[in-house]
Amino acid sequence: MPELPEVETVRRGLENHLLGRTIERVELRRSDLRFPFPPGFARSLEGRTVESIDRRAKYLLIRLDGGLTWMCHLGMTGRWTLLGANSTEADDETHDWVVAHLDDGGRAVFSDHRRFGFMDAFKTTEQGQNKFLSKLGPEPTPDYLTPMDLAEGLRGRRTPMKTALLDQATVAGLGNIYVCEILFRSGISPRRSASSVAGKSGVTRRVERVTANTHDVITEAIDAGGSTISDFVNVEGDLGYFSHSFQVYGREGESCLSEGCDATIKRIIQSGRSTFYCPKCQH
Repeated sequence: MPELPEVETVRRGLENHLLGRTIERVELRRSDLRFPFPPGFARSLEGRTVESIDRRAKYLLIRLDGGLTWMCHLGMTGRWTLLGANSTEADDETHDWVVAHLDDGGRAVFSDHRRFGFMDAFKTTEQGQNKFLSKLGPEPTPDYLTPMDLAEGLRGRRTPMKTALLDQATVAGLGNIYVCEILFRSGISPRRSASSVAGKSGVTRRVERVTANTHDVITEAIDAGGSTISDFVNVEGDLGYFSHSFQVYGREGESCLSEGCDATIKRIIQSGRSTFYCPKCQH
C-alpha cells in the first residue's frame, strides 16, 4: 500500500501538472471503487479549476475553485497517470476507472486494479467534519510532530510500539514499511509496549529518538520519491528509490547492517502484518 512518502510524491507530481487546469469533463467507468462515488460526484467537479493540491496523511486533497475539495485515497494499488494532449497512449479500460479531461486536452487517469482506493468530494470548510480526516493525529514531519505529541499518544498504552505507531490517531500517515525502519534506527523493539517508551510523565529519551528518526525516515523517503516494492510509480512512471536504503524491511535472514552486530534480521507477524527487526540492536 502506498504510504505517506509515496502519496506525497504523487501529490507533487499532480501539483506540477494540474495547477491552474480546468476540469472539463469527468468520466466514471464504474459506480464505485472501495465505496460508491457520492451522488453527482462527476458533475460537481466539472467546470472547476484546480487551485492547489494538498495532502493529509495518506489522502490527496485536490482543492478546486468554489470551495470544493476532491479527496482521493490510493488504497493498495491506486495510481494516477497524466497524459498530455499529444499522448497516443490508450486508456486501460480494465483498470482505469476515473478519467478527468482537462482544458489543455490532457487527461488525468486514476487506475486501481484491486479497487481498494476511494474518492469523495466535500466543501473545503467542512474538512474538519470529514469522517476520514477528523480523527487523524499529527503529521510525522518536523513541522508538526513533536516529542510531546508522541509521548501523549503513547502514554498509558500497553499495545506494542509497532501497533501504536501504525494507529493513525497517534501519528498520521505512517505505514508498515516506515515504522519498521523508524524502530530499527531508534533501537526499540517492535514488541516493546508503548507505555514503556513514553514513561509516566515528560518526554523520555526513547520518545525523543523515535520522534527524530520519524522525521528523518519520512524526509529521506520523500526526497527519494518513496519506495517501490511491487508496482508503485509516480505520475511520470518513475520508481521510488528509498527501498534501496532499507535496513530491515524485507531483509529477513540477512545480516544486520549495524557496525559490529552479528545478528540476522528477523520477521514476526503483528496485527496481521510482517514486522522486520534486529533482535540484538532493538530492545
